[in-house]
Amino acid sequence: MRNLERYPVKGKRNALRQIYSTVSPWKGVRNFIIIQLARYCPILGLKNWMYRHLLRMQVGSDTAFGLMVMVDVFFPERIRIGENSVIGYNTTILAHEYLIREYRLGDVIIGDEVMIGANCTILPGITIGDGAVVAAGSVVHRDVAAGSFVGGNPLRVIAETIVTTEPDDEKK
Repeated sequence: MRNLERYPVKGKRNALRQIYSTVSPWKGVRNFIIIQLARYCPILGLKNWMYRHLLRMQVGSDTAFGLMVMVDVFFPERIRIGENSVIGYNTTILAHEYLIREYRLGDVIIGDEVMIGANCTILPGITIGDGAVVAAGSVVHRDVAAGSFVGGNPLRVIAETIVTTEPDDEKK
């Protein structure tokens, strides 16, 4: 179940048409420019610095964002990613959604050592537990348990727990 805050809107205009009563247009423009620079930046440390210091996202050490990752433009500060995680190429992470009669906000929490495959979409209000793997092309519309392997649209559990092995130093 997604953990969302719901905000009904008044009047005949849909929630997206009323966005600038929710968030400053200048914040959107500023964040958009920073996110576009980060999307194309091949330097992982610089990309993480931009996310942490310019967008106020919480990003753990050794986390890597693939090229073209798109984080939420209006509420990036609501995204938290743990240590040593990989966010695959062209993944979208949303912390908001605007509907006809309401808009919704929700924190996105991605744990430590999580692998998100390429071209995924993570919806607002989602928690992905430590050590989870999300298959490429998935739409994450519900929480993912720690250590599980999920994939698809709709999202399905492929394996409850993932067995990991440490590299064998003696076989070098």
